[in-house]
Formats: sequence, structure tokens, C-alpha cells
Amino acid sequence: MTYALALPLQEALFQHLSTDPNLTSALNGAIYDALPAGTLPQTYVTLGPEEARDRSDRSGAGAHHRVEITVHTDTAGFAGAKAIAAQICDSLMAVASVLALSRGRLVGLWFERANASRNTSGGRQIRLRFAARLEDT
Repeated sequence: MTYALALPLQEALFQHLSTDPNLTSALNGAIYDALPAGTLPQTYVTLGPEEARDRSDRSGAGAHHRVEITVHTDTAGFAGAKAIAAQICDSLMAVASVLALSRGRLVGLWFERANASRNTSGGRQIRLRFAARLEDT
């Protein structure tokens, strides 16, 4: 097993989402790996957390990653957050077979589940979980 593909996967997901014209327009570029200092926008997206498991075989090292991408909003309704979550899913599923990593190869990317919840502050959050199968080349 190798965890060496975690950063290339994260970078590829971040790069793709950050350059998707529909998402950047809807979020005004508010897609973060790490939250910036200062006031956050009304709606934004974060990457993480992540879980990785060994999926090596005779052909080489590999891993199965579960990655969460979360939509955060301080609005009272779910409609806006759900629209952003749908755009994220559509965007990632459109490139699931061709997303290039700086190391290794993405064998597949699948949507697994989503969890929509209310925050104690009155805002909303939707956690999307994706599964990725990676091979180290």
C-alpha cells in the first residue's frame, strides 16, 4: 500500500473544481483546501477529510480513497447548497475517467453518498463522499 497518492489526488480534485467555470461562477472562487484567514463567504466549499485503504495486488501498489467535499452555507435553506453539491457531482463524474494525477493513475472515481445537515448557527452543510481507486505507476 502507499499513501503517496493522497496528495496528487487532492491536488487534482482541487485543481479541477477550482477551474470549473460553473462552480467558480456560483462560488466566486470560494473553494478551499485550507480556510483562509478573515471573514468567510456566505457559501464555500472545502476538501477533506479523507480515508485510504490498501488495494495493492500483484500488478503493484494501489489504494482506495474516500474523500469528502463539503458545501458550507450560512443561508437558511438547502436549495443553494444542494445546487452547488449537484454541480460538484456533475463536474467530477464528467472527468472521472480522465482526471490526471501528478503521480499514479486514477482508475475510477465514484459518488458514494451525501449528508445534508443544519448547523447550530442556522446555516447548512452538505458533505459529499467520493471513492477513488488509485494505482501507483
